Amino acid sequence: MKIALAQLNYCIGDFEGNTNKMIKSALDAKGADLVVFSELSVCGYFPSDCLEYADFIEKCQQALGQIAVKCAEVPLLVGCPVLVETDANGERRLANAAVYLYKGERKVFAKARIGDNALCDERKYFKSSSDDGILELDGIRMAITIGDDLCNWAEDPLLIENRLDRMLNLHPNLVINLAASPFDYTMPLKRCNLLRKTVLKHEIPLLFVNQVGAQTHLIFDGGSMAYASNGHVDYALPFFSEAVEIIDTESLYFRRTDTDRLVVPDKLALIHDALVLGVRDYFHKMNFRKAIIGLSGGLDSALVTYIAARAIGVENVRVLLLPSQFSTDHSVSDAVALAENLHVPYDTIAIKPLFDSFSSALKPVFGDRPFDVTEENLQARIRGILLMAVSNKFGNILLNTSNKSEAAVGYGTLYGDMCGGLSVIGDVYKSEAYALARYINREEEIIPWHTIEKAPSAELRPDQKDSDSLPDYDVLDKILYQYIECARSCEQIVARGFERAVVERAVRMVNRNEFKRQQVAPILRVSPRAFGNERVMPVVAK
Repeated sequence: MKIALAQLNYCIGDFEGNTNKMIKSALDAKGADLVVFSELSVCGYFPSDCLEYADFIEKCQQALGQIAVKCAEVPLLVGCPVLVETDANGERRLANAAVYLYKGERKVFAKARIGDNALCDERKYFKSSSDDGILELDGIRMAITIGDDLCNWAEDPLLIENRLDRMLNLHPNLVINLAASPFDYTMPLKRCNLLRKTVLKHEIPLLFVNQVGAQTHLIFDGGSMAYASNGHVDYALPFFSEAVEIIDTESLYFRRTDTDRLVVPDKLALIHDALVLGVRDYFHKMNFRKAIIGLSGGLDSALVTYIAARAIGVENVRVLLLPSQFSTDHSVSDAVALAENLHVPYDTIAIKPLFDSFSSALKPVFGDRPFDVTEENLQARIRGILLMAVSNKFGNILLNTSNKSEAAVGYGTLYGDMCGGLSVIGDVYKSEAYALARYINREEEIIPWHTIEKAPSAELRPDQKDSDSLPDYDVLDKILYQYIECARSCEQIVARGFERAVVERAVRMVNRNEFKRQQVAPILRVSPRAFGNERVMPVVAK
């Protein structure tokens, strides 16, 4: 039997675009006995409160009907929200379903394990299914599962207990999983190992179809796979791009080689490709064309400029150089060098005259109070005003350049350098940003090496260095990882070998800057725990 895995990039609520893309892929998959799409493919994943609107569900059904008519001669498995029942009070009951369509036949397979994680709270919208069904085609009995149905349901992480276990009495000889598995840099390998354990436990081949593309902060990496019964990957679709591949399932039962055809890129390659895809899809799906970035000569703005140029093309990226009286000559020259390396147009606006004007206007109020963080923040806000002015005048979307370390400890100015429509590297620690820059320069110098090697500085006062206000990033980032990603307490972090005073200082900074983080742009998620939807903390707390 030949089954096509359709790894496509959907847009939430774009029923016409999603439907046309699915119809074309199905009709192009000539020779396939079944075409499988990913989870909630009709409407895009994850639609959140769109699912509470009756007309949204109705449009899902209309799209499903259109696909059924246009592809009547092609057997399909389509991900779609389906109204499965209504209670006595008229309340809608939705299922996250895989719908089989062929020549007027329609069969619904509903998801059993409804997730309640911070990224996609499915329990708010969907009803769990206790019905386990088999799709039988050409003598092959296929267990249809969706997303987390194949995750470990047991307390013991060494024991895989999932929906397939309770379907064994139905005697499946092939497993199909429709998924929309959000990306983080640990997920491709973690996902691969989990699915492999399932295959090895039951010695049943498995087809995994994942979504690709970005939906605001969520990125989906694709990486769809076909596992042979011996637990090795016989077919692998690419990461971060659309693909349709026809799998000959017969080979999955008789494969004897112990070599996987799946190659998972390393962490830096994954982060790089995810960020490029995240920016590209944000612009494409929002119908934006051009970006504006404040290019300081520092590492973070250089990274964001490079990523934007890769994502939407250099012709659609514009940068402003906004030097102050505290900016060094090499910062300006580094910024110019990067713009010229990328062939990105740039303009220079010195902010000292504006800063002097503001200072003069405030003099009657401030009196003789000395220069402090107020004047530092004033410079950052002047830059924010200038960048937003260009954004308004020309329609360029401002990209934020703050990294995760800065966001964590509040090392940024609200309504200044924290402005932007999208936070590109807000889930990338500073130490990871350095490594990413070196990865970008692995074949040629794109980001000036001086930008990477010099001590980081906000350059808002004479001879300022980040290390004046923060622990060294090599130490700080390790502490932040323990506190944010691992949710460990101060005592637990100190027990891992870190200096108590540094740990307590870092944690205090994280805690007291929650109010800033709750006002920033959406952050592209590339880590196991990003700020935003995942780490939700009260603003007012002790």
